[in-house]
Amino acid sequence: MAKLNVKPTRMELLNLKKRIKSAKRGHKLLKDKQDGLMKTFMEIIREAKKLRREVEEKLTVAFKNFAQASSMMMPEVLESALLYPSAKVDLEVTTKNVMSVYIPYFKVQQEGDILNYGYLQTSAELDSSLGVFQEVFPMLIKLAEIERQAERLAAELETTRRRVNALEYKMIPDLEETIKFISMKLAETERSTIVSVMRIKAMIEESSEKTGA
Repeated sequence: MAKLNVKPTRMELLNLKKRIKSAKRGHKLLKDKQDGLMKTFMEIIREAKKLRREVEEKLTVAFKNFAQASSMMMPEVLESALLYPSAKVDLEVTTKNVMSVYIPYFKVQQEGDILNYGYLQTSAELDSSLGVFQEVFPMLIKLAEIERQAERLAAELETTRRRVNALEYKMIPDLEETIKFISMKLAETERSTIVSVMRIKAMIEESSEKTGA
Protein backbone atom coordinates (compact mmCIF):
# COMPACT_ATOMS: atom_id res chain seq x y z
CA MET A 1 0.00 0.00 0.00
CA ALA A 2 1.13 3.52 -0.75
CA LYS A 3 -0.45 6.82 0.17
CA LEU A 4 -1.38 9.01 -2.80
CA ASN A 5 0.18 12.44 -3.08
CA VAL A 6 -2.91 14.57 -2.44
CA LYS A 7 -3.83 17.41 -0.12
CA PRO A 8 -5.65 16.33 3.08
CA THR A 9 -8.83 18.34 2.48
CA ARG A 10 -12.50 17.45 2.77
CA MET A 11 -13.00 18.02 -0.96
CA GLU A 12 -10.17 15.60 -1.75
CA LEU A 13 -11.63 13.11 0.73
CA LEU A 14 -15.00 13.23 -1.06
CA ASN A 15 -13.28 12.75 -4.43
CA LEU A 16 -11.32 9.76 -3.14
CA LYS A 17 -14.45 8.15 -1.71
CA LYS A 18 -16.10 8.47 -5.14
CA ARG A 19 -13.02 6.98 -6.79
CA ILE A 20 -12.87 4.00 -4.45
CA LYS A 21 -16.58 3.37 -4.93
CA SER A 22 -16.09 3.31 -8.72
CA ALA A 23 -12.96 1.15 -8.33
CA LYS A 24 -14.80 -1.44 -6.25
CA ARG A 25 -17.68 -1.50 -8.73
CA GLY A 26 -15.22 -1.95 -11.60
CA HIS A 27 -13.41 -4.67 -9.68
CA LYS A 28 -16.64 -6.61 -9.22
CA LEU A 29 -17.54 -6.30 -12.91
CA LEU A 30 -14.07 -7.40 -14.00
CA LYS A 31 -14.10 -10.29 -11.52
CA ASP A 32 -17.44 -11.46 -12.93
CA LYS A 33 -16.02 -11.15 -16.45
CA GLN A 34 -12.92 -13.11 -15.42
CA ASP A 35 -15.05 -15.90 -13.98
CA GLY A 36 -17.19 -16.01 -17.13
CA LEU A 37 -14.15 -16.07 -19.40
CA MET A 38 -12.58 -18.85 -17.36
CA LYS A 39 -15.73 -20.95 -17.53
CA THR A 40 -16.00 -20.52 -21.32
CA PHE A 41 -12.26 -21.13 -21.74
CA MET A 42 -12.36 -24.40 -19.81
CA GLU A 43 -15.37 -25.61 -21.81
CA ILE A 44 -13.50 -24.91 -25.05
CA ILE A 45 -10.34 -26.61 -23.78
CA ARG A 46 -12.30 -29.75 -22.88
CA GLU A 47 -13.96 -29.76 -26.30
CA ALA A 48 -10.60 -29.27 -28.04
CA LYS A 49 -9.02 -32.10 -26.07
CA LYS A 50 -11.81 -34.49 -26.99
CA LEU A 51 -11.82 -33.49 -30.67
CA ARG A 52 -8.02 -33.67 -30.95
CA ARG A 53 -8.09 -37.23 -29.60
CA GLU A 54 -10.69 -38.23 -32.22
CA VAL A 55 -8.72 -36.56 -35.02
CA GLU A 56 -5.46 -38.23 -34.00
CA GLU A 57 -7.12 -41.64 -33.89
CA LYS A 58 -8.60 -41.22 -37.36
CA LEU A 59 -5.40 -39.82 -38.84
CA THR A 60 -3.42 -42.72 -37.41
CA VAL A 61 -5.66 -45.15 -39.28
CA ALA A 62 -5.59 -43.03 -42.45
CA PHE A 63 -1.80 -42.73 -42.55
CA LYS A 64 -1.42 -46.45 -41.84
CA ASN A 65 -3.68 -47.34 -44.77
CA PHE A 66 -1.96 -44.79 -47.00
CA ALA A 67 1.45 -46.24 -46.15
CA GLN A 68 0.18 -49.72 -47.04
CA ALA A 69 -1.27 -48.42 -50.31
CA SER A 70 2.00 -46.70 -51.15
CA SER A 71 3.94 -49.90 -50.62
CA MET A 72 1.55 -51.90 -52.83
CA MET A 73 1.16 -49.47 -55.74
CA MET A 74 3.57 -48.19 -58.36
CA PRO A 75 4.67 -44.59 -57.54
CA GLU A 76 3.46 -43.24 -60.90
CA VAL A 77 0.06 -44.91 -60.46
CA LEU A 78 -0.28 -43.42 -56.98
CA GLU A 79 0.71 -39.98 -58.22
CA SER A 80 -1.73 -40.21 -61.13
CA ALA A 81 -4.57 -41.23 -58.78
CA LEU A 82 -3.98 -38.21 -56.55
CA LEU A 83 -3.22 -35.70 -59.29
CA TYR A 84 -6.71 -34.43 -60.16
CA PRO A 85 -9.11 -34.62 -57.20
CA SER A 86 -12.65 -33.40 -57.90
CA ALA A 87 -13.39 -32.40 -54.31
CA LYS A 88 -13.76 -28.69 -53.62
CA VAL A 89 -13.77 -26.90 -50.27
CA ASP A 90 -15.25 -23.52 -49.37
CA LEU A 91 -14.38 -21.91 -46.02
CA GLU A 92 -16.42 -19.10 -44.48
CA VAL A 93 -15.12 -17.22 -41.43
CA THR A 94 -17.34 -15.23 -39.08
CA THR A 95 -16.83 -13.79 -35.61
CA LYS A 96 -18.98 -13.62 -32.49
CA ASN A 97 -18.65 -11.26 -29.53
CA VAL A 98 -18.26 -13.21 -26.29
CA MET A 99 -17.73 -10.90 -23.28
CA SER A 100 -15.96 -8.27 -25.44
CA VAL A 101 -13.85 -10.92 -27.18
CA TYR A 102 -14.37 -11.53 -30.90
CA ILE A 103 -13.86 -15.25 -31.43
CA PRO A 104 -13.83 -16.88 -34.89
CA TYR A 105 -16.22 -19.44 -36.29
CA PHE A 106 -15.34 -21.49 -39.40
CA LYS A 107 -17.94 -22.95 -41.71
CA VAL A 108 -16.78 -25.57 -44.22
CA GLN A 109 -18.65 -26.71 -47.30
CA GLN A 110 -17.30 -29.66 -49.26
CA GLU A 111 -18.34 -30.60 -52.77
CA GLY A 112 -17.36 -33.54 -54.90
CA ASP A 113 -15.51 -36.72 -54.01
CA ILE A 114 -11.83 -37.01 -53.30
CA LEU A 115 -11.88 -40.46 -54.96
CA ASN A 116 -11.50 -39.40 -58.59
CA TYR A 117 -9.69 -42.31 -60.20
CA GLY A 118 -10.27 -45.74 -61.59
CA TYR A 119 -10.26 -48.64 -59.17
CA LEU A 120 -8.46 -51.11 -61.43
CA GLN A 121 -4.88 -50.24 -60.52
CA THR A 122 -5.49 -48.78 -57.07
CA SER A 123 -5.81 -50.55 -53.75
CA ALA A 124 -8.62 -50.61 -51.22
CA GLU A 125 -6.23 -49.19 -48.63
CA LEU A 126 -5.89 -46.02 -50.74
CA ASP A 127 -9.68 -45.68 -50.97
CA SER A 128 -9.97 -46.15 -47.22
CA SER A 129 -7.23 -43.68 -46.33
CA LEU A 130 -8.53 -40.96 -48.66
CA GLY A 131 -12.05 -41.48 -47.37
CA VAL A 132 -10.84 -40.94 -43.81
CA PHE A 133 -8.83 -37.86 -44.86
CA GLN A 134 -11.98 -36.40 -46.39
CA GLU A 135 -13.92 -37.17 -43.22
CA VAL A 136 -11.24 -35.71 -40.95
CA PHE A 137 -10.79 -32.46 -42.88
CA PRO A 138 -13.89 -30.70 -41.40
CA MET A 139 -12.81 -31.94 -37.98
CA LEU A 140 -9.40 -30.33 -38.47
CA ILE A 141 -11.06 -27.04 -39.40
CA LYS A 142 -13.27 -27.32 -36.31
CA LEU A 143 -10.21 -28.02 -34.18
CA ALA A 144 -8.44 -24.97 -35.64
CA GLU A 145 -11.55 -22.90 -34.85
CA ILE A 146 -11.67 -24.09 -31.24
CA GLU A 147 -7.96 -23.59 -30.66
CA ARG A 148 -8.11 -20.08 -32.13
CA GLN A 149 -11.05 -19.31 -29.86
CA ALA A 150 -9.04 -20.57 -26.89
CA GLU A 151 -6.11 -18.31 -27.86
CA ARG A 152 -8.35 -15.23 -28.03
CA LEU A 153 -10.04 -16.05 -24.72
CA ALA A 154 -6.71 -16.80 -23.03
CA ALA A 155 -5.31 -13.41 -24.09
CA GLU A 156 -8.41 -11.57 -22.83
CA LEU A 157 -8.39 -13.63 -19.64
CA GLU A 158 -4.80 -12.62 -18.92
CA THR A 159 -5.58 -8.94 -19.57
CA THR A 160 -8.62 -9.09 -17.31
CA ARG A 161 -6.63 -10.88 -14.60
CA ARG A 162 -3.99 -8.13 -14.60
CA ARG A 163 -6.68 -5.46 -14.31
CA VAL A 164 -8.39 -7.29 -11.45
CA ASN A 165 -5.08 -7.66 -9.60
CA ALA A 166 -4.17 -4.00 -10.20
CA LEU A 167 -7.44 -2.90 -8.65
CA GLU A 168 -7.44 -5.47 -5.84
CA TYR A 169 -3.81 -5.22 -4.74
CA LYS A 170 -2.77 -1.71 -5.78
CA MET A 171 -5.41 0.89 -6.57
CA ILE A 172 -8.06 0.05 -3.94
CA PRO A 173 -5.54 -0.44 -1.05
CA ASP A 174 -3.80 2.84 -2.00
CA LEU A 175 -7.12 4.69 -2.02
CA GLU A 176 -8.11 3.16 1.32
CA GLU A 177 -4.75 4.12 2.85
CA THR A 178 -5.06 7.69 1.56
CA ILE A 179 -8.64 8.01 2.79
CA LYS A 180 -7.55 6.77 6.21
CA PHE A 181 -4.67 9.27 6.27
CA ILE A 182 -6.84 12.23 5.26
CA SER A 183 -9.56 11.25 7.73
CA MET A 184 -6.97 11.15 10.54
CA LYS A 185 -5.50 14.51 9.45
CA LEU A 186 -8.93 16.12 9.32
CA ALA A 187 -9.85 14.68 12.73
CA GLU A 188 -6.56 15.94 14.14
CA THR A 189 -7.15 19.37 12.64
CA GLU A 190 -10.67 19.41 14.01
CA ARG A 191 -9.45 18.52 17.49
CA SER A 192 -6.78 21.23 17.29
CA THR A 193 -9.40 23.74 16.19
CA ILE A 194 -11.71 22.79 19.05
CA VAL A 195 -8.86 23.12 21.55
CA SER A 196 -7.89 26.50 20.12
CA VAL A 197 -11.49 27.72 20.26
CA MET A 198 -11.80 26.56 23.86
CA ARG A 199 -8.58 28.35 24.80
CA ILE A 200 -9.71 31.54 23.12
CA LYS A 201 -13.09 31.29 24.83
CA ALA A 202 -11.41 30.72 28.17
CA MET A 203 -9.13 33.73 27.58
CA ILE A 204 -12.10 35.91 26.64
CA GLU A 205 -14.03 34.81 29.73
CA GLU A 206 -10.98 35.44 31.92
CA SER A 207 -10.49 38.85 30.38
CA SER A 208 -14.17 39.67 30.87
CA GLU A 209 -13.99 38.71 34.54
CA LYS A 210 -10.93 40.92 35.07
CA THR A 211 -12.60 43.81 33.26
CA GLY A 212 -15.76 43.35 35.34
CA ALA A 213 -13.77 43.27 38.51
